[in-house]
Amino acid sequence: MYAIIEQGGKQFKVSQGDVINIELTEVAPDAKTIELNKVLFVSDGEQVKIGAPYLEGAKVIASFKVSAADAVVKGPKVIAMTFRRRKNSAKKIGHRQKYLQVTIDSIEA
Repeated sequence: MYAIIEQGGKQFKVSQGDVINIELTEVAPDAKTIELNKVLFVSDGEQVKIGAPYLEGAKVIASFKVSAADAVVKGPKVIAMTFRRRKNSAKKIGHRQKYLQVTIDSIEA
């Protein structure tokens, strides 16, 4: 069984046991699970359910390996460079996005 969910403007194909990095959201520091309600698609191998745009009553339950505060991980460093030739002008800017690492526990459709 797998599902396609939307979170933070991105879509993820998830199945039970997957570990994904989602956009950083407000979660209580002592929370053990998070509920993802924006389910677009669910398939169990035989039946397929497609939402328009989301499935009613479908949800994906995800948990943190550690506490919610410690589940924050950093993504890769992205470097933007601005350069003007023959002007002795260059600017280098770096950015590193933070994500929330979760493990998919169950898919309810």
